[in-house]
Amino acid sequence: MRPRTTALLALATAVALSATGCAAQDSGSAATKNGTTQVTLALDWTPNTNHTGIYVAQQKGWFKDAGIDLRIVPYGSTAPETLVANHKADFGISYQEGVTTARSAGQDITSVYAVTQKTNVTVSVRADRDDIKSPKDLDGKTYAGFGAPYEKALLQKVIQEDGGKGDFKQVTLNTSAYAALYAGKADFAMPMPTWEGLEAKLTGKPLKDFPLADHGFPAIYSTLVASSGQYLKQHPEAAKKFLAVVDKGYEYAADHPGQAADLLIAANRSTLTNTQLVKKSETLLAKEYYRAADGTIGTQTAERWQDFADFEFRSGLLTDKNGKKLTKAPDASTYFTDAYLPDTK
Repeated sequence: MRPRTTALLALATAVALSATGCAAQDSGSAATKNGTTQVTLALDWTPNTNHTGIYVAQQKGWFKDAGIDLRIVPYGSTAPETLVANHKADFGISYQEGVTTARSAGQDITSVYAVTQKTNVTVSVRADRDDIKSPKDLDGKTYAGFGAPYEKALLQKVIQEDGGKGDFKQVTLNTSAYAALYAGKADFAMPMPTWEGLEAKLTGKPLKDFPLADHGFPAIYSTLVASSGQYLKQHPEAAKKFLAVVDKGYEYAADHPGQAADLLIAANRSTLTNTQLVKKSETLLAKEYYRAADGTIGTQTAERWQDFADFEFRSGLLTDKNGKKLTKAPDASTYFTDAYLPDTK
C-alpha cells in the first residue's frame, strides 16, 4: 500500500515524465494491433490486494477475451496521477484525495471506478495503550505519517469532534506504522486496516483503531481507478470495455476471496511472499470494502465527492493551477463519472 503523499507535489514535477515515457504510451493514440487495443494502467504501489480485481481478470484471460492488451506500468518515481493527467497512461490506480487535489489544480484527471467503498484508513494506536481511549486523548501526542498536507487537517477534525483541541506533534514515517508505534517513535498513526492492521496482528503487535467515520470525517474512496478526460472522450468504447473487465475482476474477488487471493499471488510470487496476510486482507476487503450499501461495486456518488471536497476547501488545502488557494469550494460532481461502467450498474 503506497504512502498517501499529495498528488499536487507530484504534479508539479512533471519533468519526471521524460524518464517514464518509455514505459507508458501517449494515451491519445490507443494503439491497436491485430484487433487488440493496448491499454496502459499505472499502479500506485507494488502489487497488493487493492489491485486484486486487475490481476484476477489478467490471470483468467478476460482482458484478452475483450480484445484488450493490458500493459501494467509498475509504480515508480512518477505518481500515477501525473502519468494520467499528462496522458502518459490511460488509467491509473489513485485515491480520492489525490484526484481532488489534482483536479482542483486544473489537471486532466477523472475517477471512473471506486475499488473500495468503505474508507480504508483509520487512526490507530498500540492495543495496550490504556491511556488512549478515544481520539481526544491524542492531544499532545506524536503522530507518525507521510507528510501530506491533508493528514493534519484530517486528524484535527477527528480529535476536535471527540472534544479535544487537535494539538499534536508530527514525525515522518520511515518504517511501517505499527513498527513505529511499538518502537516508541510515535503514539498514533493512520494505517490501512486491510493491510498494516492485519500485518500488525499477525506479527504480534496489534493495534487499537478509531474509525474516521465514527468521528465526524466524511467517507472517502481510498482506492479508485482514474483516467483523463482526453482519453475518455477519444476512446469511450475502449474505456467501457476495460472497465467492464475490471468490474468483472472485482466482482469475482468479492464473491470468491480465497480464489482471488490465489490468483493475485500467482501473478506476483516474488512480491507477495506473505500469503497468509494476502488471504486475510482479501477476505476482509470482500466482506466489508468492495460493495457499497446497495450491493454495487465500482460505483461512486456526488455526495461523497462533494463532502470531501468541501472538507479540503474549508481546511485551505485546495489550490488552483497557479498555486493560489481556491476562494470557493469546487463542484466535485465533475471529478468522477460512472458513465463508463457496465450497463448493469
